[in-house]
Amino acid sequence: MITPIIDDRTIKKLQAIINGVQTIAITCHKSPDGDALGSSLALCHVLRRLGKDAVVVTPDMAPRALEFIPGIRDLIVFTKHEARARKALNDAQVIFCLDFNSLHRIDRLGEIIIPLNTRRVLIDHHLDPEDAFDVMVSFPEASSTCELVFRVLMQMGLLRLMDRHAASCLYVGLLTDTGGFAYSCDNPEFFEILASIMRRRIDRVNLYNKALNTFSADSLRLQGYAISEKMQLFPEQGASLITLDKAELERFNYNRGDTETLVNKPLAIPGIYWSVFLREDADRIKVSCRSQGDFSVSDICARYFNGGGHENAAGGEFFGTIDEAVELFHQVLADLFPTVNPHEQSTNKDNEEK
Repeated sequence: MITPIIDDRTIKKLQAIINGVQTIAITCHKSPDGDALGSSLALCHVLRRLGKDAVVVTPDMAPRALEFIPGIRDLIVFTKHEARARKALNDAQVIFCLDFNSLHRIDRLGEIIIPLNTRRVLIDHHLDPEDAFDVMVSFPEASSTCELVFRVLMQMGLLRLMDRHAASCLYVGLLTDTGGFAYSCDNPEFFEILASIMRRRIDRVNLYNKALNTFSADSLRLQGYAISEKMQLFPEQGASLITLDKAELERFNYNRGDTETLVNKPLAIPGIYWSVFLREDADRIKVSCRSQGDFSVSDICARYFNGGGHENAAGGEFFGTIDEAVELFHQVLADLFPTVNPHEQSTNKDNEEK
């Protein structure tokens, strides 16, 4: 049995809002991943089957690797169609905010939404949501926002409208935000939710392969280069670091999403239980962290990298050079493991051969 974790008062508020409006906009965070897109598109699909005029507005483009998600071609992308995006948000009678905890995470869309006298509904699983929403469904212990969308639909009695397309969207989010069901899914109810989704006759194998096992040739070459030439190991701290700067990304014709699973790779090495990946973007260093067991990378991202997330999967950002970000990583090691000098004991492929 799947426990109804959302209180009845919140569910009644949601029902009243949805029943009282016709035009609905749904948005998600910048650089949307499988959970952001899956939850947004699934909710949009169900609302449309309910007879609502629902649209999904994203701050920027979805990664090419996720173009297989049902409904993704219907996205209104702000960076491509600014006028349409502004109109959709201005016309909306309610705005659903999915998979982000602060309006600054939706880039310029936040500047549009904040002045609007429009109700906002948050559905999210990140820590410490800001007080900017009229209704909040916030459960950091949940595996994903897709899980929370499923629970919202279940408690509102709308699962009857979740067909194969909506179920496929939710499956992609559950799959990608747990690393292929490897972390953040210890609650047995997660698999009951997964079973309910699979009963909608989704093409599970095809979705799994497209989400986790499909890469362009450039992406595979980039990941091979990163592991072979850029991976540093810190055995005494159980840590790994991979860095890629803009020149290296350009060399391999980088497209957003090409390094999506790279941070997980070092965790396959015995003795390595936390991994950090630093990628140089146009105006910042993107930080991705993964871990195993009870080692919390969320705390590291919150303290050092202006971010956060879950215990075993978190992220953040650093404003400075890639070298400065690396130095900060070394400071993290020094703070956590003060008796070990990371500069003396880090290893890469060349050091190992010597």
